[in-house]
Amino acid sequence: MSVDVPQGYRVGGWEVREPLACGAFATVYAGRRAGDTPGLPRQVALKFLPTGTRTPRQLHHLRELAEREVELLSRLRTPRLIRLYETLTVEDPGRPELDGATVLVLERAEGSLDNLPLGNVRVLAQICEGLHQLHHAGWVHGDLKPANVLLMKDGSVRLADFSTAAELEGTYAYAPAFTTPDYTPPELLWPEVSERGTRTRPSADIWAFGVLAHVLLTGTYPLPGATPQARTDAALRHAQGTEELRLSPELPAGWPEIVRDCLAPAHTERVSTEALLRRVEHLAGTTRSPRLPRLRPRRLRRTALVTALALALLGAGTATYAALREQEPTTSTAPPTCEKPAPHTDTKNRTGYTAGWNTTWDFTVRRGDGGSQVRELQCLLRHLHDIPEVGTVDGDFGPMTDDAVVTFQKRAGLDANGVVDARTWTALRKAD
Repeated sequence: MSVDVPQGYRVGGWEVREPLACGAFATVYAGRRAGDTPGLPRQVALKFLPTGTRTPRQLHHLRELAEREVELLSRLRTPRLIRLYETLTVEDPGRPELDGATVLVLERAEGSLDNLPLGNVRVLAQICEGLHQLHHAGWVHGDLKPANVLLMKDGSVRLADFSTAAELEGTYAYAPAFTTPDYTPPELLWPEVSERGTRTRPSADIWAFGVLAHVLLTGTYPLPGATPQARTDAALRHAQGTEELRLSPELPAGWPEIVRDCLAPAHTERVSTEALLRRVEHLAGTTRSPRLPRLRPRRLRRTALVTALALALLGAGTATYAALREQEPTTSTAPPTCEKPAPHTDTKNRTGYTAGWNTTWDFTVRRGDGGSQVRELQCLLRHLHDIPEVGTVDGDFGPMTDDAVVTFQKRAGLDANGVVDARTWTALRKAD
């Protein structure tokens, strides 16, 4: 779905120059700043997505892809992700092929990993650092491959193309059913696709990194086959235990073990992102990247920040009054914790108790699930509704949590089936 834009065309404050790349859903052009806009670079990349002139079904799909990329790049500013400067919409009825297109104004790169000589292990360390930053923030890339890793002028790299990225909801996310076969893990080659998309996990990016590392270091794929389809079939046989990896003898020392750990047949057996980063940094001889801070749920972080600013302003203007009332009881403004859930109002004006791990009201979880929703559930059962039989708050929905949910559902007059759906969440968030 390429977008043909004539050289010299103006969009916003930018002039379109030569084409840089063309993919399945977008076309990227060089862009030059047409005026003097403080804080913006002279040269950028303009990514055109045809979100205005397709069939209704195509438009829905393309707009969803554009929204995913804009949301991720607007919320995350980390050193290893390509930077988004602004988002524009083309308004040009005289050019129906362009009218309504979404344009992302992005940091300009010099090329991609497709242009990089073999054997650059330092680049692999930077890619791994970018994945760690992405996963730590709660996102899955979903389409990691050489073309989506960009080379900057200073020799560093940036992860790019987040149109298929997905935000985690506990231990997994829902992504569009679009992949690059050679970099897709076996569990996603023939997945079940729901209305929300394909269920994916950070371990899918780990598989893709293992393939990418093998390709970058040796110029060959780690699975046999002369075509993508043949290698896809080999990946499925590998997952079934009937096909071995074909690792190149040209892999440097230490890398065969890393590639094998990335390409474990089951997603649960693959190495974690942080552990992978430390191993890659050690082999590459690069400086150890700093440990990332622990994140709290996004909505709660925003609420806490607004509350802190309001309190700071209030305190600055009423110091004398506060001193006079020093001995009077005050209401705690501490953020909610597992041990002390507190009322919280979400963006839909729903008010209920939260333990600070997750603010969902309708995400269904059941026995066998895991993640922040389950940890939130366990905290509310144990500390708001006084059901200690839930056991340890560990984020795993096991038999003890299942029994505790059934106990709560009977107490609340709900169907006692152990499934935590919207009705159960609503009851959970109300204090007894």
